[in-house]
Amino acid sequence: MAERRVKVESEVGLHARPAALFVEAAAKAAGEATVAKGDGAPVSAKSILAVMGLDVRNGDEIVVRVEGDGAEEVLDRLAEIAGAG
Repeated sequence: MAERRVKVESEVGLHARPAALFVEAAAKAAGEATVAKGDGAPVSAKSILAVMGLDVRNGDEIVVRVEGDGAEEVLDRLAEIAGAG
């Protein structure tokens, strides 16, 4: 399992377009992919409703976890999307 903490730099947080890109990238994970806001409970990073339900805003820290083959590559892409300013 690969894990990373990312500070969200997108002006709109993980809402609308960034959330859609985030979920699309997470869907490429061979195993489970989760995201949590701060130290909160993780939700599926493959679900647009779950991701948007976290209400992640600019400046928030998220914890992203990805399991399975290619986890580091998927994690890199998710961190890139969330950290894009």
